[in-house]
Amino acid sequence: MTTPPPPAPVEAAVRRAAEHSFPYSCERVAGELLAVLAAAVPAGGRILELGTGAGVGLAWITHGLGGRADATVLSVEQDPDTAALAASAGPPSWVTLTTGDAEALLPGLGRFDLIFADAEGGKWSGLDLTLRALADGGVLLLDDMDPARYELPEHHRAIAGVRATLAADDGLVLTDLPVGTGIIIATRRPR
Repeated sequence: MTTPPPPAPVEAAVRRAAEHSFPYSCERVAGELLAVLAAAVPAGGRILELGTGAGVGLAWITHGLGGRADATVLSVEQDPDTAALAASAGPPSWVTLTTGDAEALLPGLGRFDLIFADAEGGKWSGLDLTLRALADGGVLLLDDMDPARYELPEHHRAIAGVRATLAADDGLVLTDLPVGTGIIIATRRPR
């Protein structure tokens, strides 16, 4: 079976990342999952991306929403130059790009129906803040969770810490997918 090319905005974001030597973009399998999960966000839903990067993950999210203006997307990027790179794509009006430290911003952002934690802040550290921002029935997607990708012991400890934090939250239902860079999906049970 031949894999179809990604949507044009995703291809443009991948090119933008390559042209600016940004090596940390969301890979295709995670992006396709993001699109599927974004499509399922309820009317009036909120989506949070931690780590905008060059905008590849964001392009997958907006593709999944298919132009729906009833949902909003907030994407947080710590590095101003990288944030400007993503903003150069001219995202839809219902997408807000914010520059800042995710851990500092998370307590004031409210609750979200879908969170893609693709940055150190909010995933490797501050995961508790991300989990507090996950709405009842909300879905959290984490990538880069395959320890075989990393050589340094601190990376292995960080991944083990993420898994331990998620497993300790009995309000979450989890699956660990051994695909791509390693993906964990968690859903918050409605209370």
